[in-house]
Amino acid sequence: MKIALVDSGIGLLAAAVAVRRLRPDADLILSSDPDGMPWGPLRAADLQGRVLTTALAAASYEPDALVVACNTATVQALPAVKAALEPDIPVIGTVPAVKTAAATGGPMAIWATPATTGSSYQAALIREHAPRVQVTEIACPGLADAVQHADLSAIIDTVTDASRRTPDGTTDVVLGCTHYELVAGHIRTALRRPSLITPVLRGSADAVAAQALRRLTGRPAATKTGRGRLTVLLSGRESQLPAAALAYRAGQHVTASFAA
Repeated sequence: MKIALVDSGIGLLAAAVAVRRLRPDADLILSSDPDGMPWGPLRAADLQGRVLTTALAAASYEPDALVVACNTATVQALPAVKAALEPDIPVIGTVPAVKTAAATGGPMAIWATPATTGSSYQAALIREHAPRVQVTEIACPGLADAVQHADLSAIIDTVTDASRRTPDGTTDVVLGCTHYELVAGHIRTALRRPSLITPVLRGSADAVAAQALRRLTGRPAATKTGRGRLTVLLSGRESQLPAAALAYRAGQHVTASFAA
């Protein structure tokens, strides 16, 4: 079994770890686009082109399923990727965990890139899944870039700023960018303050991984056999994970699990 994951950068690592946990025998194809990132500020047509090119590079390795492991790419380019690859290759997008957070009934905040915050896509998710829940949308400019480059100072500054804009009483924080899941520990630390109950962080990696495997096998059953093969594509070129990936547990886990 081969699973491809597509993102502008190392944000795909969270979903890669989740897939690895469920199917350690699966081959992974991690396709990112360092030449074109960040995707968020691009015009819609240019962003769609970068996402599609990155997905087609992964598709050339004939995966059994392809995960668009990026919220911005899902918002802007998922229909184009589906049109290009399905039905031969099932395509799974990444949806912020708004529905899961809304089920608790408490006030939520959605941390996301400026491109996703305020988008019609996110607004539709809120209308559909959280119509009676207090929702605060928190744009986090620069955070994805800081995570991509493992810039700890910038990570702490941007996370601290976003936490200050998160209202008191917030019970759930939805991480609306896959890069943010890599720094969940820093986010939890920033959200710990006397005037704020420490919210539950809601990422999407586990749900996306389960959905990808469900599309293939009917259920995401784990297996203990095999260790799979890792292929890393950087703007279409076979390479290694960027050095910054090893600054995070997810990157360390992926590297170590395939080297074992």
